[in-house]
Amino acid sequence: MTSQRTSTEGNQSANASKSRGKNPKSGRWLWFWVGMSGIAMVSATAGALLAVSFSSSTPLQQNELSPQEEAVFDSDAIAGSGLRFSELTRPVNLLVMGMSVLPSDVQNPPSETKNLRYLPQVNSFDGLSDVMLLVQFEPEKKKIAMLSIPRDTRTEIEGYGTRKINAANVEGGPALTAKTVSNVLGGTGIDRYIRINVLGVEKLIDALGGVTVYIPKDMKYRDDSQHLYINLKAGKQHLNGNQALQLLRFRHDELGDIGRIQRQQMVIRALIDQSLNPMTWKELPNILNVVKDNIDTNLTVEELVALVGFSVRTNRSNMQMFMLPGRFSENGEFDASYWIPNKRGINKLMAQHFGVESTSEQQTTDPTNLRIAIQDSTGSDRSQLRPLIKALEKAGYRNVYVYKPWSEPLEVTNIIAQQGDGDGAESIRSSLGFGEVKVESTGSLDSDISIQLGKDWLQKKDLLDSSNSF
Repeated sequence: MTSQRTSTEGNQSANASKSRGKNPKSGRWLWFWVGMSGIAMVSATAGALLAVSFSSSTPLQQNELSPQEEAVFDSDAIAGSGLRFSELTRPVNLLVMGMSVLPSDVQNPPSETKNLRYLPQVNSFDGLSDVMLLVQFEPEKKKIAMLSIPRDTRTEIEGYGTRKINAANVEGGPALTAKTVSNVLGGTGIDRYIRINVLGVEKLIDALGGVTVYIPKDMKYRDDSQHLYINLKAGKQHLNGNQALQLLRFRHDELGDIGRIQRQQMVIRALIDQSLNPMTWKELPNILNVVKDNIDTNLTVEELVALVGFSVRTNRSNMQMFMLPGRFSENGEFDASYWIPNKRGINKLMAQHFGVESTSEQQTTDPTNLRIAIQDSTGSDRSQLRPLIKALEKAGYRNVYVYKPWSEPLEVTNIIAQQGDGDGAESIRSSLGFGEVKVESTGSLDSDISIQLGKDWLQKKDLLDSSNSF
């Protein structure tokens, strides 16, 4: 994979983006059936796949790209040939976009939406990309890394000035979005893209049988203009597609879109845990048959098979989630509310976890300067956390603070590498002697490491207290 790759082709046109024609690519779904049967045989689930048939007339790519747009993406093969068709042969950067499209976003909205008193979601890919993930599949390291890019990220969109990054799809589709994301990430090459709209997400989660998550707080929001009604109660529960979509779309709290990204990562983690079950993966052809009309991608069927196969074989602990380093804009700083990228933090993250060569010198962080946030889920009061704070200070960590409690009751403590410093989190786990390290961005935004205390902490508390007394 070329890690420092940008396109020098001409600017993308909004009108060209919206006038893309259909690309039939007949026979793709027949090949998908064959490919998925190959994976299923490895997983001993071929019997279920043999009962599935696909329409050979439905393409994976809903919109045709121009040659200039295709040139933005790396065209080198990512999967083997012949009997190795399901084997991933090199690192792949996949840009995933979640689309929220209203009739006002498209030139020719469906006629059935005209007489409604609200703006419904429509099956289109021409709107704002409200969710953006860069997912890297790394076969040599047997790792999957996911980087969430906030929709409000302030950046330069080639030919359109400084905008929020989610507008790139409206102006120039997946190619312009890929170029914009590449520029934000220091020239990181984008190999392929997938766009899935809101309708597809709901169908996907229903097809997976729903998802079990812990909702951190009551969530209620009403928008009659979009027919959007969110009404969720706090607590662990099994959500259907519509309910999960409510959780994923809610952003009306103090963290706005960043809080929504954290909840997205929680749902992704839950879906990963659930979907690693072979009984779920054997239903994949049926699942994709349900959502195929709501997906647009330049992945070939063979490439999709390779990515799915690699995901199935990747250990859960080697699936890491990050968020684009940055900060909220201050009141009055700009004409709108933005997420301001931190270039130094981005360079460090991309060099450490996405294999991007950095031209700037990487400075090693002194472990004792790590910002460590403690979030209790056991109901302990602040005074009962003193043994833990003292143990961390005794181990040399000087910047420890207590953050708001973690709402989900935990059996095992989560040691969250909020900024991607898995080694730092592992060192803290070794010092404490308990907990599980997770590389994701669900902790305190200002921390390097967030310790979300579970019941295993209560078993260690007295031991830590006695050791601190010497």
